[in-house]
Amino acid sequence: MTIAARADADGTAPGSLAGLLVIDLSRALAGPHAAMMLGDLGARVIKVEAEGTGDDSRGWGPPFVGTADDPQATYFLACNRNKESICLDLRSDDGRRTLERLVARADVLVENFRAGVMDRLGLSTGRLHALNPRLVVLSITGFGHDGPEGGRAGYDQIAQGEAGLMSMTGSAPDDPQRVGVPIADLLAGIYGAYGVLAGLHRREATGCGEVVRTSLLAALVGAHAFQGTRATVAGDTPRAQGNHHPSIAPYGLFACQDGSVQISVGNDKLWHRFCEAFGLDPAAPGFETNAERVGQRAETTRMVERAFAAYPAERLLILLDEAGIPAGRVRTLDEVYAWDQVASQGLLVEVEHTILGTITLPGPPLRFFESDGGGETETTRRQHEPPPALNQHEELIRAWLDRTEPGGQGSAIHPVRNESIDV
Repeated sequence: MTIAARADADGTAPGSLAGLLVIDLSRALAGPHAAMMLGDLGARVIKVEAEGTGDDSRGWGPPFVGTADDPQATYFLACNRNKESICLDLRSDDGRRTLERLVARADVLVENFRAGVMDRLGLSTGRLHALNPRLVVLSITGFGHDGPEGGRAGYDQIAQGEAGLMSMTGSAPDDPQRVGVPIADLLAGIYGAYGVLAGLHRREATGCGEVVRTSLLAALVGAHAFQGTRATVAGDTPRAQGNHHPSIAPYGLFACQDGSVQISVGNDKLWHRFCEAFGLDPAAPGFETNAERVGQRAETTRMVERAFAAYPAERLLILLDEAGIPAGRVRTLDEVYAWDQVASQGLLVEVEHTILGTITLPGPPLRFFESDGGGETETTRRQHEPPPALNQHEELIRAWLDRTEPGGQGSAIHPVRNESIDV
């Protein structure tokens, strides 16, 4: 049964981008994450991998799952759902020719090679647009495609350090720490995916594709938020200060009788509620306004933790909720994935992997609804495809290319739209 037919049979929405074809030349995380986001929205994504080894992340582990003679990296599983896989040697005539046939039919191409590699492969943006003038190209690099350091290789932790994120993360200024997920890669993928959508929208007006460029550096600078303007406008360089907000107090992780809880007292109205609930004076000298509390954060923290010392975390969270104070616990990932709220938001999906059988993956973070004026009907895509085994779809993709040669259903000038394939 085809992907499209199965979706119709199940009554499952195919996704907002159904009908678009994405060629994913990327590897590791930033590009694959962007392409997966487009696949989650219904685009057909064909992942082009190196012969023999495939995407770098297929070898990133442990942990690996599956059999000893065919181990599957959980890292790869995290960023490659809703894709098909074909292996091509892009330095060979057959590899280049097959890729060009794919490009001629595509709407989007994603790549995250170092600057200049695509040109050396004979796949410059000029060549890509000669093959398909409507193609939107997403190019993700480490530090940008131009500029004095545009040729640098980029990996997430290096970018976290170079872009200043690590200097703001950790227990203290002398304890720089990386974020616990590859946030530079993930943000570059997210920015890249929304850039692609802008490019596709512009193509509707112009009839022509364009090149969208971002980088790990750009993604992190783009996420500096208030810490960025703190530096550029106020001339105050942020430094790491642990689990407390630099501009709001009390806001952070606070010790209690048997552990800790997090609270966010984001305005003075909440401060009054908080003080009323725990017998504190909201107008105590030096603590009445947020700016005053930030100015003496250490004493504010001691005040809060003295109030919390009499309560276990579970009871404290109930009291904070009753007082209307935003609060929460620090969960481990196994606790997160067992949480009914996570399940209710569609953040877990089950797929049938060709090697591993039924597996559960963290799901897409978007939901979609249609409104008829009297209510909403959810149209979120529920049926998802597993991350592919290496070269799993070569035969099917090549057969589809043969069926859609010019003179048949497709052409290099008018790319064919996402014909379903058997899986």
